[in-house]
Amino acid sequence: MTTAQIIVTLGGIALGFFIAWFFWFAPKGQTRAAMSATGAQEVAITVKGGYTPDVIVVKSGRPVRLTFTRQESSACSEEVLFPDFNKSSLLPEGQPVTLEFTPEKPGEYGFQCKMGMLRGKLIAE
Repeated sequence: MTTAQIIVTLGGIALGFFIAWFFWFAPKGQTRAAMSATGAQEVAITVKGGYTPDVIVVKSGRPVRLTFTRQESSACSEEVLFPDFNKSSLLPEGQPVTLEFTPEKPGEYGFQCKMGMLRGKLIAE
């Protein structure tokens, strides 16, 4: 193998690791839920190449209301799953969809698209 081939091969491997990190592990934003007049903790989430914000901080024992607005046509992002709360919802493009649940215990709870490529985290304190 020539030096140029080695450099190109190593560059391709590095690029592959970067792409995997970007889609599965790169933080896209964190936000603390705002309290509504009804006492629910509310957060608006944009779905476009990922969830923005992708880390949401709430207080445990209080209702959470997450409103997802999907701004892309990717088949991967057409459904969001909250397995720890046994909740899921289809996300039609351009239409806000609200999911409501109450995290009873403090902890970290993941959410994702149906293929597991888009991921987020709900932190209940």
